[in-house]
Amino acid sequence: MQLSQNSGIPIYQQIADAFKTDILTGKYQQGEYLPSIRGLAKDLKISVITTMKAYELLEAEGLVTAAQGKGYFVNAQNSEMLKEQHLRKVEDALTDAINYSKIAGLTQNELTQMLTALYEFSQDENR
Repeated sequence: MQLSQNSGIPIYQQIADAFKTDILTGKYQQGEYLPSIRGLAKDLKISVITTMKAYELLEAEGLVTAAQGKGYFVNAQNSEMLKEQHLRKVEDALTDAINYSKIAGLTQNELTQMLTALYEFSQDENR
């Protein structure tokens, strides 16, 4: 897990986002336990409170549940809900891309060509 002190995003949010991505992509399966709060804090060299805040954020989003004395485990994920969450992330990223393209002075056609090229490049890398 890569954390950035200079990103402007709080460390607990970066941790929660990383776990959320791992859960939504299936790296962590239903019923699987996340690393212990103390263990993760030690590994990342951060405060236990920061780690706890990240886990509590995941719990508030319904992705994990706390089990007394055992830690946090991954909840069952609804496939439609997962798809909606991914679509929302795509929409957010594309909205950012549109805004940045306007600042850069790109036309809609240039932005579309750039997206197509990047998509095709990512397909080639995955083969």
